[in-house]
Amino acid sequence: MTVVSGTESGLQRDPLRGDPKHCGWCGRRLPDEDRVGRPRRYCAQPCRQRAYERRSALQRSGLPDDAVVLSTAELADLQDRLFQLRCAAEDVVTAAQDGADAAELGRLAAQILRSADALERLR
Repeated sequence: MTVVSGTESGLQRDPLRGDPKHCGWCGRRLPDEDRVGRPRRYCAQPCRQRAYERRSALQRSGLPDDAVVLSTAELADLQDRLFQLRCAAEDVVTAAQDGADAAELGRLAAQILRSADALERLR
């Protein structure tokens, strides 16, 4: 196992938590920056613009700032990804109960990882 520090990995770290910082819109990790001024919140101008548009729309609609608005298609996609994750977890439990070998459990765990990774991307 290789442990990589924040400066070696090129990721911007949250000074309070030490975690890598992520784009406030798309969730991509932000690169390290040695610059003066406010910390970067977005990975690119389009993400910054989309976040501004969302904030403006929320202000006009009267919804709370922490509201999450999903279209019907986005909700259905999210539910599909949650279902895939649950099925993958059930596969691991069933395989473990049936006495599957380490290679099979590793393959199933990798599927859970792929499902969880897809679930993390809400946009």
